[in-house]
Amino acid sequence: MSVAFVMVKTEASQEKKVHAALQKIREIKELHPLFGEYDLIAKVEAKNYDALGVIIIEKIRSIPGVVDTKTLVGIKLKQKK
Repeated sequence: MSVAFVMVKTEASQEKKVHAALQKIREIKELHPLFGEYDLIAKVEAKNYDALGVIIIEKIRSIPGVVDTKTLVGIKLKQKK
């Protein structure tokens, strides 16, 4: 399982419409409004990194009102024994 946090910047006054569209994407497990440079942050879960790319490019960036995204990809840390 791959996890990414996608920060989404919207056109002015489009936050609610973009939020509603993002809620319909089943791979988005959490969605929160933000103050600052980006308007929303979404936690996305997918089977692998390739699937994450498809979700971000084809599903999230294609939403009307989305002007920019920044993606932070989670990694697994191995613990020392």
